[in-house]
Amino acid sequence: MPTDSSTESPAAAVVSGCRVLGAQDMGDPVWGHVSVRDPDGRGLWLKAGPKGFDEVREPDVILIDFNGERLIGEHRVPLEYPLHSEILRSRPDVGSVVHAHPPHAIALAATGLRLQAFSNAAGPFAAGVPVYERPVGLIDTAPLGTELAESLGDARALFLTGHGILTTGSSVATAVVTAILLERASQLQLLAAAAGGVAAELADPGARYAHTESEMYMTRTWEYLLRQVARSAAP
Repeated sequence: MPTDSSTESPAAAVVSGCRVLGAQDMGDPVWGHVSVRDPDGRGLWLKAGPKGFDEVREPDVILIDFNGERLIGEHRVPLEYPLHSEILRSRPDVGSVVHAHPPHAIALAATGLRLQAFSNAAGPFAAGVPVYERPVGLIDTAPLGTELAESLGDARALFLTGHGILTTGSSVATAVVTAILLERASQLQLLAAAAGGVAAELADPGARYAHTESEMYMTRTWEYLLRQVARSAAP
């Protein structure tokens, strides 16, 4: 069961992130991953195995080095490990990476529209979300992972057109909350587009939603999501 991530082992933190994503219907059914940088510098802890986000347990998490060699765990290394390893290699500020296939974010990216920051959920993305448009399928080689990291740049999230999303954070908590907010913002934009589009005065909202970038906002959101998972697991 997910707990306070500040007291968790890396493998347990990955489990917590996966369970929260599962509760928020961010799965596709068993695809997608959460990773976290190994605190001892050995590489990264990564969801593996044929499990959906909502059913991941610690035995489904493995430790690999940055070249994809398994160091701890029994499961096969996921094919898309370079999506995680190359971003963590190139971004020392990033502690965790989430890759998921949420429907509204995929749909929004497919329209060619850029995300507009007119909601609380979109506040963290006021600077924009870059788009990786090359139709390569799986990110399963180091060169593709490097290319993806270059597309991400110093942003906190990336749309992979026709594929899904990638989000980053200093911790599993912030990477997961960022993924959930990006999906929520994408859903709201699609709803607004279906109703005629975003009003002109909201097209450039300025600092209206700047508070949603704060560590406090992210932490409180994460803690709520953990409580939600715990309630659903209670007998």
